[in-house]
Amino acid sequence: MTKRIAVLAGDGIGPEITEQCVRVLQSMRDDGLALEFSAAAVGGAGYDQSKDPLPAETLALCEASDAILFGSVGGPQYDSLPRPMRPEQGLLRLRKHFDLFANLRPAIVFPELAHASSLKAEVVAGLDLLILRELTSDIYFGQPRGIHRNAQGLREGFDTMRYNESEISRIAHLGFQSAMKRQRRLCSVDKANVLETTQLWRDVVSEIAKDYPDVTLSHMYVDNAAMQLIRNPRQFDVMVTGNMFGDILSDEASMLTGSIGMLPSASLNDKQFGLYEPIHGSAPDIAGKGLANPLASILSAAMMLRYSLDLAPYADRLESAVRRVLAERYRTADIQEPGCKLVGTVAMADAVIEALGHAH
Repeated sequence: MTKRIAVLAGDGIGPEITEQCVRVLQSMRDDGLALEFSAAAVGGAGYDQSKDPLPAETLALCEASDAILFGSVGGPQYDSLPRPMRPEQGLLRLRKHFDLFANLRPAIVFPELAHASSLKAEVVAGLDLLILRELTSDIYFGQPRGIHRNAQGLREGFDTMRYNESEISRIAHLGFQSAMKRQRRLCSVDKANVLETTQLWRDVVSEIAKDYPDVTLSHMYVDNAAMQLIRNPRQFDVMVTGNMFGDILSDEASMLTGSIGMLPSASLNDKQFGLYEPIHGSAPDIAGKGLANPLASILSAAMMLRYSLDLAPYADRLESAVRRVLAERYRTADIQEPGCKLVGTVAMADAVIEALGHAH
Protein backbone atom coordinates (compact mmCIF):
# COMPACT_ATOMS: atom_id res chain seq x y z
CA MET A 1 0.00 0.00 0.00
CA THR A 2 1.40 3.37 -1.04
CA LYS A 3 2.09 5.81 1.79
CA ARG A 4 1.50 9.52 1.21
CA ILE A 5 4.23 11.92 2.30
CA ALA A 6 3.76 15.68 2.59
CA VAL A 7 7.05 17.36 1.67
CA LEU A 8 7.43 20.78 3.28
CA ALA A 9 10.89 21.91 2.23
CA GLY A 10 10.60 25.43 3.64
CA ASP A 11 13.43 27.96 3.54
CA GLY A 12 17.21 28.28 3.40
CA ILE A 13 18.89 24.93 2.78
CA GLY A 14 15.58 23.13 3.35
CA PRO A 15 14.69 22.75 -0.35
CA GLU A 16 18.09 21.36 -1.42
CA ILE A 17 18.48 18.81 1.38
CA THR A 18 14.85 17.72 1.13
CA GLU A 19 15.14 17.25 -2.63
CA GLN A 20 18.09 14.90 -2.13
CA CYS A 21 16.33 13.06 0.68
CA VAL A 22 13.32 12.41 -1.55
CA ARG A 23 15.65 11.25 -4.33
CA VAL A 24 17.25 8.73 -1.96
CA LEU A 25 13.83 7.41 -0.90
CA GLN A 26 12.71 7.17 -4.52
CA SER A 27 15.79 5.06 -5.28
CA MET A 28 14.35 2.38 -2.97
CA ARG A 29 11.24 1.91 -5.14
CA ASP A 30 12.87 -1.06 -6.84
CA ASP A 31 12.98 -2.71 -3.42
CA GLY A 32 9.24 -2.30 -2.99
CA LEU A 33 9.15 0.96 -1.03
CA ALA A 34 5.92 2.62 -2.18
CA LEU A 35 5.84 6.30 -1.28
CA GLU A 36 3.94 9.14 -2.95
CA PHE A 37 5.37 12.63 -2.42
CA SER A 38 3.41 15.92 -2.57
CA ALA A 39 5.06 19.29 -1.94
CA ALA A 40 3.67 22.41 -0.30
CA ALA A 41 5.00 25.74 1.01
CA VAL A 42 5.66 26.45 4.68
CA GLY A 43 7.51 29.05 6.74
CA GLY A 44 8.92 32.00 4.83
CA ALA A 45 8.01 30.30 1.55
CA GLY A 46 4.43 30.03 2.79
CA TYR A 47 4.41 33.69 3.75
CA ASP A 48 5.80 34.68 0.34
CA GLN A 49 3.11 32.61 -1.37
CA SER A 50 0.07 33.27 0.79
CA LYS A 51 1.05 35.80 3.49
CA ASP A 52 0.79 32.90 5.96
CA PRO A 53 3.62 30.68 7.29
CA LEU A 54 1.17 27.76 7.27
CA PRO A 55 -1.14 28.22 4.25
CA ALA A 56 -4.51 26.46 4.37
CA GLU A 57 -3.63 24.24 1.40
CA THR A 58 -0.43 23.11 3.16
CA LEU A 59 -2.36 22.10 6.26
CA ALA A 60 -4.92 20.27 4.12
CA LEU A 61 -2.15 18.31 2.38
CA CYS A 62 -0.65 17.32 5.74
CA GLU A 63 -4.05 16.13 6.98
CA ALA A 64 -4.37 13.90 3.90
CA SER A 65 -0.87 12.41 4.34
CA ASP A 66 0.65 9.60 6.40
CA ALA A 67 3.66 11.65 7.54
CA ILE A 68 5.36 15.00 7.03
CA LEU A 69 8.93 15.34 5.73
CA PHE A 70 10.08 18.79 6.81
CA GLY A 71 13.08 20.85 5.71
CA SER A 72 13.74 24.05 7.64
CA VAL A 73 12.19 27.47 8.13
CA GLY A 74 13.45 30.97 8.70
CA GLY A 75 15.73 33.62 7.30
CA PRO A 76 16.88 37.15 8.14
CA GLN A 77 14.50 38.69 5.61
CA TYR A 78 11.56 37.60 7.78
CA ASP A 79 12.84 38.84 11.15
CA SER A 80 10.90 42.10 10.99
CA LEU A 81 7.52 40.43 10.40
CA PRO A 82 4.91 40.46 13.17
CA ARG A 83 5.47 37.39 15.36
CA PRO A 84 2.36 35.48 14.13
CA MET A 85 3.63 35.77 10.54
CA ARG A 86 7.21 34.65 11.15
CA PRO A 87 8.33 31.39 9.50
CA GLU A 88 8.78 29.52 12.79
CA GLN A 89 5.08 29.96 13.56
CA GLY A 90 4.27 27.59 10.70
CA LEU A 91 6.16 24.81 12.47
CA LEU A 92 4.69 25.65 15.88
CA ARG A 93 1.18 25.60 14.45
CA LEU A 94 1.77 22.21 12.82
CA ARG A 95 2.94 20.80 16.17
CA LYS A 96 -0.13 22.18 17.92
CA HIS A 97 -2.63 21.21 15.21
CA PHE A 98 -1.53 17.57 15.07
CA ASP A 99 -0.77 17.41 18.82
CA LEU A 100 2.81 16.37 18.12
CA PHE A 101 3.63 16.17 21.79
CA ALA A 102 6.73 13.95 21.65
CA ASN A 103 10.00 15.12 20.13
CA LEU A 104 12.54 12.32 19.66
CA ARG A 105 16.13 13.46 19.30
CA PRO A 106 18.72 10.71 18.89
CA ALA A 107 22.34 11.70 19.47
CA ILE A 108 24.54 9.00 18.00
CA VAL A 109 28.28 9.24 17.51
CA PHE A 110 29.29 7.37 14.39
CA PRO A 111 32.75 5.83 14.92
CA GLU A 112 34.15 7.71 11.94
CA LEU A 113 33.08 11.06 13.42
CA ALA A 114 34.15 10.67 17.06
CA HIS A 115 37.16 12.92 16.39
CA ALA A 116 34.85 15.71 15.14
CA SER A 117 33.13 16.15 18.49
CA SER A 118 34.00 19.19 20.57
CA LEU A 119 34.79 16.69 23.36
CA LYS A 120 37.62 14.17 23.42
CA ALA A 121 36.94 11.16 21.23
CA GLU A 122 37.27 8.77 24.18
CA VAL A 123 34.46 10.62 26.00
CA VAL A 124 31.93 10.37 23.16
CA ALA A 125 32.96 7.20 21.29
CA GLY A 126 30.02 4.81 21.21
CA LEU A 127 27.47 7.38 22.38
CA ASP A 128 23.89 6.34 21.59
CA LEU A 129 21.47 8.61 23.43
CA LEU A 130 17.78 9.35 22.88
CA ILE A 131 16.25 12.54 24.29
CA LEU A 132 12.45 12.74 24.52
CA ARG A 133 11.24 16.32 24.78
CA GLU A 134 7.60 17.15 25.52
CA LEU A 135 6.66 19.54 22.74
CA THR A 136 3.19 21.05 23.11
CA SER A 137 3.00 22.47 26.63
CA ASP A 138 5.28 24.03 29.30
CA ILE A 139 6.35 27.67 29.40
CA TYR A 140 6.30 28.03 25.59
CA PHE A 141 2.52 27.65 25.50
CA GLY A 142 1.39 28.54 29.04
CA GLN A 143 -1.00 31.42 29.65
CA PRO A 144 -1.01 34.16 30.80
CA ARG A 145 2.03 35.66 29.12
CA GLY A 146 3.05 39.07 27.91
CA ILE A 147 4.84 42.34 28.66
CA HIS A 148 3.18 45.10 30.69
CA ARG A 149 4.04 47.94 33.04
CA ASN A 150 3.96 47.08 36.70
CA ALA A 151 2.81 49.24 39.63
CA GLN A 152 6.16 51.04 39.59
CA GLY A 153 5.78 51.86 35.91
CA LEU A 154 8.54 49.45 34.88
CA ARG A 155 8.14 47.11 31.93
CA GLU A 156 7.75 43.53 33.13
CA GLY A 157 7.76 40.34 31.06
CA PHE A 158 5.97 37.22 32.26
CA ASP A 159 5.41 33.67 31.03
CA THR A 160 3.61 30.78 32.70
CA MET A 161 5.17 27.34 33.14
CA ARG A 162 2.30 24.88 33.22
CA TYR A 163 1.83 21.10 32.94
CA ASN A 164 -1.09 18.86 33.84
CA GLU A 165 -0.64 15.24 34.78
CA SER A 166 -2.06 13.83 31.53
CA GLU A 167 0.52 15.78 29.49
CA ILE A 168 3.30 14.45 31.70
CA SER A 169 1.88 10.93 31.71
CA ARG A 170 1.84 10.42 27.96
CA ILE A 171 5.42 11.57 27.39
CA ALA A 172 6.57 9.51 30.39
CA HIS A 173 4.91 6.37 29.01
CA LEU A 174 6.67 6.92 25.68
CA GLY A 175 9.95 7.40 27.54
CA PHE A 176 9.58 4.09 29.36
CA GLN A 177 8.47 2.30 26.18
CA SER A 178 11.51 3.69 24.31
CA ALA A 179 13.80 2.55 27.11
CA MET A 180 12.30 -0.95 26.94
CA LYS A 181 13.54 -1.19 23.34
CA ARG A 182 17.04 -0.02 24.28
CA GLN A 183 19.13 -0.48 27.44
CA ARG A 184 16.16 -0.12 29.82
CA ARG A 185 17.44 2.99 31.56
CA LEU A 186 15.38 6.18 31.76
CA CYS A 187 16.58 9.47 33.25
CA SER A 188 13.83 12.02 33.95
CA VAL A 189 15.11 15.61 34.03
CA ASP A 190 13.40 18.31 36.09
CA LYS A 191 14.01 21.16 38.54
CA ALA A 192 11.86 19.81 41.35
CA ASN A 193 13.92 21.51 44.04
CA VAL A 194 12.70 24.92 42.81
CA LEU A 195 9.70 24.61 40.47
CA GLU A 196 6.29 23.26 41.53
CA THR A 197 5.52 22.36 37.92
CA THR A 198 8.45 19.99 37.78
CA GLN A 199 7.73 18.57 41.23
CA LEU A 200 4.47 17.36 39.67
CA TRP A 201 6.54 16.08 36.72
CA ARG A 202 8.73 14.02 39.06
CA ASP A 203 5.72 12.70 41.01
CA VAL A 204 3.86 11.56 37.88
CA VAL A 205 6.94 9.94 36.28
CA SER A 206 7.62 8.08 39.54
CA GLU A 207 4.06 6.78 39.66
CA ILE A 208 4.22 5.53 36.06
CA ALA A 209 7.52 3.77 36.74
CA LYS A 210 5.53 1.08 38.62
CA ASP A 211 4.10 -0.03 35.25
CA TYR A 212 7.62 -0.65 33.90
CA PRO A 213 9.49 -2.72 36.50
CA ASP A 214 12.16 -3.73 33.95
CA VAL A 215 13.24 -0.11 33.40
CA THR A 216 15.64 1.56 35.83
CA LEU A 217 14.40 5.10 36.50
CA SER A 218 16.63 7.92 37.73
CA HIS A 219 15.91 11.61 38.32
CA MET A 220 18.28 14.48 37.66
CA TYR A 221 18.03 18.25 38.05
CA VAL A 222 18.42 20.02 34.72
CA ASP A 223 21.53 21.96 35.68
CA ASN A 224 23.28 18.74 36.71
CA ALA A 225 22.04 17.00 33.55
CA ALA A 226 23.58 19.74 31.41
CA MET A 227 26.89 19.24 33.20
CA GLN A 228 26.72 15.43 33.05
CA LEU A 229 26.11 15.49 29.28
CA ILE A 230 29.55 17.06 28.96
CA ARG A 231 31.27 15.11 31.73
CA ASN A 232 30.07 11.59 30.89
CA PRO A 233 27.37 11.46 28.18
CA ARG A 234 27.51 7.68 27.83
CA GLN A 235 25.92 7.26 31.26
CA PHE A 236 22.56 8.05 29.60
CA ASP A 237 20.31 5.79 27.56
CA VAL A 238 16.97 7.63 27.30
CA MET A 239 16.30 11.07 28.79
CA VAL A 240 12.75 12.44 29.14
CA THR A 241 12.06 16.06 30.01
CA GLY A 242 9.81 19.07 29.48
CA ASN A 243 9.65 21.44 26.57
CA MET A 244 12.07 24.17 27.65
CA PHE A 245 14.65 21.90 29.30
CA GLY A 246 14.46 19.53 26.32
CA ASP A 247 15.00 22.38 23.89
CA ILE A 248 18.28 23.27 25.60
CA LEU A 249 19.57 19.78 26.42
CA SER A 250 18.90 18.33 22.96
CA ASP A 251 20.88 21.13 21.30
CA GLU A 252 23.69 20.57 23.78
CA ALA A 253 23.66 16.85 23.02
CA SER A 254 23.76 17.57 19.29
CA MET A 255 27.24 19.02 19.59
CA LEU A 256 28.55 15.85 21.21
CA THR A 257 28.18 14.14 17.86
CA GLY A 258 30.53 16.39 15.91
CA SER A 259 28.07 18.19 13.68
CA ILE A 260 24.54 19.47 14.00
CA GLY A 261 24.31 18.57 10.31
CA MET A 262 24.12 14.88 11.21
CA LEU A 263 21.14 14.86 13.56
CA PRO A 264 17.56 13.86 12.72
CA SER A 265 14.40 14.30 14.77
CA ALA A 266 10.83 13.08 14.93
CA SER A 267 7.78 14.78 16.44
CA LEU A 268 4.93 12.32 17.06
CA ASN A 269 1.37 12.28 18.32
CA ASP A 270 -0.39 9.37 20.03
CA LYS A 271 -1.46 7.94 16.66
CA GLN A 272 2.18 7.73 15.48
CA PHE A 273 1.58 10.44 12.91
CA GLY A 274 4.76 12.44 12.76
CA LEU A 275 6.74 15.36 11.41
CA TYR A 276 10.36 14.50 10.56
CA GLU A 277 13.05 17.15 10.28
CA PRO A 278 16.80 17.63 10.59
CA ILE A 279 17.60 19.84 13.56
CA HIS A 280 20.20 22.06 11.88
CA GLY A 281 17.92 24.91 10.82
CA SER A 282 17.82 26.89 7.60
CA ALA A 283 21.52 27.97 7.45
CA PRO A 284 20.83 30.89 5.08
CA ASP A 285 24.56 31.63 4.77
CA ILE A 286 25.11 28.49 2.68
CA ALA A 287 21.67 28.18 1.06
CA GLY A 288 21.73 27.51 -2.66
CA LYS A 289 25.44 26.75 -2.73
CA GLY A 290 25.21 22.96 -2.78
CA LEU A 291 27.26 22.68 0.42
CA ALA A 292 24.64 21.49 2.92
CA ASN A 293 24.85 18.05 4.49
CA PRO A 294 21.74 16.02 3.53
CA LEU A 295 22.45 13.16 5.96
CA ALA A 296 20.36 14.57 8.81
CA SER A 297 17.38 14.80 6.46
CA ILE A 298 18.02 11.26 5.20
CA LEU A 299 18.29 9.96 8.77
CA SER A 300 15.04 11.80 9.60
CA ALA A 301 13.43 9.91 6.72
CA ALA A 302 14.69 6.67 8.26
CA MET A 303 12.92 7.65 11.50
CA MET A 304 9.78 8.30 9.44
CA LEU A 305 9.95 4.84 7.93
CA ARG A 306 10.35 3.33 11.40
CA TYR A 307 7.91 5.28 13.55
CA SER A 308 5.04 6.47 11.34
CA LEU A 309 5.08 4.07 8.39
CA ASP A 310 5.95 0.83 10.23
CA LEU A 311 8.64 0.03 7.66
CA ALA A 312 11.57 -0.70 9.98
CA PRO A 313 13.49 -2.94 7.51
CA TYR A 314 13.74 -0.03 5.07
CA ALA A 315 14.80 2.27 7.92
CA ASP A 316 17.56 -0.18 8.86
CA ARG A 317 18.80 -0.30 5.27
CA LEU A 318 18.86 3.49 5.00
CA GLU A 319 20.78 3.91 8.26
CA SER A 320 23.24 1.21 7.19
CA ALA A 321 23.81 3.03 3.91
CA VAL A 322 24.65 6.24 5.79
CA ARG A 323 27.11 4.34 7.99
CA ARG A 324 28.73 2.83 4.89
CA VAL A 325 29.11 6.24 3.25
CA LEU A 326 30.82 7.60 6.36
CA ALA A 327 33.07 4.55 6.55
CA GLU A 328 34.06 5.21 2.93
CA ARG A 329 35.12 8.70 4.10
CA TYR A 330 32.63 10.77 2.15
CA ARG A 331 32.31 14.12 3.93
CA THR A 332 30.48 17.39 3.44
CA ALA A 333 32.20 20.56 4.64
CA ASP A 334 30.69 20.45 8.14
CA ILE A 335 32.31 17.07 8.90
CA GLN A 336 35.41 17.25 6.70
CA GLU A 337 38.75 15.93 7.88
CA PRO A 338 42.19 15.38 6.33
CA GLY A 339 42.18 12.68 3.69
CA CYS A 340 38.41 12.63 3.28
CA LYS A 341 36.41 12.72 0.04
CA LEU A 342 34.92 16.23 0.25
CA VAL A 343 31.56 16.32 -1.53
CA GLY A 344 28.54 18.58 -1.85
CA THR A 345 24.85 18.00 -1.19
CA VAL A 346 24.03 16.10 -4.39
CA ALA A 347 27.17 13.97 -4.38
CA MET A 348 26.56 12.90 -0.78
CA ALA A 349 23.06 11.76 -1.73
CA ASP A 350 24.57 9.96 -4.75
CA ALA A 351 26.89 8.10 -2.39
CA VAL A 352 23.97 7.01 -0.19
CA ILE A 353 22.03 5.80 -3.23
CA GLU A 354 25.08 3.83 -4.34
CA ALA A 355 25.49 2.38 -0.84
CA LEU A 356 21.86 1.23 -1.03
CA GLY A 357 22.87 -0.76 -4.08
CA HIS A 358 21.28 1.42 -6.72
CA ALA A 359 22.80 3.30 -9.65
CA HIS A 360 22.33 7.05 -9.58
